[in-house]
Amino acid sequence: MSVKFEDLPPQIQNQLQQLQQFQQQLQITSQQRQQLEFQLKESANALEELEKTEKDTAVYKSVGPLLIKKKSDEVKNDLQERKESLEVRKKTVEKQEQRLREKVEEIQAKIQDSLSPQAG
Repeated sequence: MSVKFEDLPPQIQNQLQQLQQFQQQLQITSQQRQQLEFQLKESANALEELEKTEKDTAVYKSVGPLLIKKKSDEVKNDLQERKESLEVRKKTVEKQEQRLREKVEEIQAKIQDSLSPQAG
């Protein structure tokens, strides 16, 4: 026996809409976290490769469509700053993601409680 959305009490309809919104936000936040993790990994790999090079090795940095020759130390510093910034952003997104997960679980529990048959 299926129940139509329109047949549900307004409170439950509202909770279901909230749930859908939070689930969408959670999905977007999870994608942001994954992108940040990918960028962090790229930065870490680039730093690792720079560590393997000789100090006087020519290093080029991508700036838009251009490659600019820079000193190895400058590029290392830029990469380290980028990595630190990405780590902070990732922690912030992870906290946001956790709050959204908790909100989704809370609303799901409320909906289940509202829909479960009442005793007696």
